[in-house]
Amino acid sequence: MRNEPKLAPVHVRDARPEDAEVIADFNSRMAEETEHRRLDPATVLSGVREGLKRPTMCRFFVAELDGRIVGQAMVTYEWSDWRCGAFWWIQSVYVHPDARKCGVFRSIYAHLSAMARQDPSVCGLRLYVEKDNHRAMATYRRLGMETSGHLVFEEDWSGLASR
Repeated sequence: MRNEPKLAPVHVRDARPEDAEVIADFNSRMAEETEHRRLDPATVLSGVREGLKRPTMCRFFVAELDGRIVGQAMVTYEWSDWRCGAFWWIQSVYVHPDARKCGVFRSIYAHLSAMARQDPSVCGLRLYVEKDNHRAMATYRRLGMETSGHLVFEEDWSGLASR
């Protein structure tokens, strides 16, 4: 039997206003890493701060290792009239490179899944992933998620749609 390194416990919690700068930084890193986009830091920070004020629109969660934020996710909501319930969309997922392979996203996902399953108005979890992010797709499959068969179309007026 191999000696596996013991991983420190990951603590997942609701984000607070004082976490906005870290979340905005992680969002910018994620956009650069997965979509090769440079985001305007002031706009991202404003967006995070606004989201933190509007829990009916979205909720941010952060993951900590040894008291340091190393990961994040945001949840938004989609009503399904077919199911008479809400899907929680997991978005803005990021794990700092130093903390990858430490169970950070697994902990975030477990936390969100447990919360969602306790709420009878929630009918499931969804997320979208950049089509070439195979590492993330493999992670999501290992957690029990599967492709929905849907493609996402958008009309984006923010100016970010063009690369």
